[in-house]
Amino acid sequence: MKPAKLQDHLRRCHPDKTEKDLKYFQTLKDKSQKRPTLDRMFASTSQRTDDGLRASLLIAKFGKPHTIGDS
Repeated sequence: MKPAKLQDHLRRCHPDKTEKDLKYFQTLKDKSQKRPTLDRMFASTSQRTDDGLRASLLIAKFGKPHTIGDS
């Protein structure tokens, strides 16, 4: 966004934050970037799902009964 439009947006939409310094906005940005997102929250779950699918595929390839994966 152009600096003039950004200042106008700040003045119109966030008048309570016009007096804040640059450090305030930098910490606000850092906090929002460190906040967990859905992608980060489910990243480890998808790895476990992939492992389970690989195990199921191996069981199916070898023609073993489906209950072999339970033990």
